[in-house]
Amino acid sequence: MEREGRAVGAASGELVTIGEFARLSRLSAKALRRYDELGLLRPALVDPVNGYRYYDPAQAEEARLVAWLRRIGMPLSRIGRVVALDAGAAAVEIRAYWARVEAETAARRDLAMYLVDHLSAEGRAMARIPGSTGSAGSAGSAGGTESAGRAGAGPLAIRCAALTDTGVVRTANQDAAFAGPRLLAVADGFGEGGAEASAAAIEAFKPSAWGSAGGAPSAADLLNALEDTADSASRAVREAVASCAAPDGSGTTLTAMLWTGSRLGLVHIGDSRAYLLRAGELFRITHDHSLVQSMIDDGSLSREEAASHPQRALLLKALVGEARSAQVAVASRPDVRLQEVLAGDRYLLCSDGLSAVVDEADLRAAVVAADGPEEAVRRLVGLVREAGGPDNVACAVADVVVEE
Repeated sequence: MEREGRAVGAASGELVTIGEFARLSRLSAKALRRYDELGLLRPALVDPVNGYRYYDPAQAEEARLVAWLRRIGMPLSRIGRVVALDAGAAAVEIRAYWARVEAETAARRDLAMYLVDHLSAEGRAMARIPGSTGSAGSAGSAGGTESAGRAGAGPLAIRCAALTDTGVVRTANQDAAFAGPRLLAVADGFGEGGAEASAAAIEAFKPSAWGSAGGAPSAADLLNALEDTADSASRAVREAVASCAAPDGSGTTLTAMLWTGSRLGLVHIGDSRAYLLRAGELFRITHDHSLVQSMIDDGSLSREEAASHPQRALLLKALVGEARSAQVAVASRPDVRLQEVLAGDRYLLCSDGLSAVVDEADLRAAVVAADGPEEAVRRLVGLVREAGGPDNVACAVADVVVEE
């Protein structure tokens, strides 16, 4: 095979052998053969007699791009799509991929920190038990804060309401909302099967809202239940849109809260949002899984610019159908975590038909002014319609109260 390491003779003039091309691209011949087998980088010519591979020197940049994408961990199937795009579209696709990696890393970091705090709190509790060999851990656990915040108070419950509206411009409503004593959820469907997808996602969570006869689950059991139900929701959405002409172009966002009577579990994917009103201050407690949010995070885009960005609707994570050529960069596993709960909290879940249309100051004013959840959701939908109602809107509001 040494002949593969020598340049093609004057008869060809333009192509080089795999050995020469390996030097040009700074890749090994073995890697180039592998890229050929995977369809990522085909030789310009394969000799039909001896099977030798010949490359155009202009392919060196493409070969290096494949190698770089491999180094950042991009899956081979996605690399194949990226190298087929023009430079501008490839840049957008790479940005979307990396934003998804960072979002998933952040979600794993948050879960890891929660587990450290939770296990540290269990260690402190064990240390207070006579005869226990447990040692005290670091302060600041979610479980410890929850208990402290409720010290001296009676059992907590939630009072809630949900409302969805087609809006002024759209003719069909693909948003869904649900509010019950155990479950609060909103979903924003998109594509041909958007309405079916949003309904299926929320329906998959309803059995979990019933709780268990044995009482409230532990933090670990709740996290496991949320993970399992999130997987069920993903399957339900795929089944709901399977009959669509392009199932991978249909799907939904989902933001849901599961109330166990002592803990609140949060499941989130997409750009629907959850807010917390506490002591008069409104906090957003979810992070949008969108391209513009990733650009805000890395400083390349301001919040003001994001509002009018041409790709503001591009999602990095969503529950979708078959994920082959969808417009979203799909990661079908939602973020899952536990939320600190205090009496007097008010939670708002909403689709971007509200958050992208109503200014956050006006949103806060409406949530603060409402006497209860029913009035809050009516006020919020009213604000959307006053602003022109360009999109469907779904919202759900829950108050945490001391149970009488």
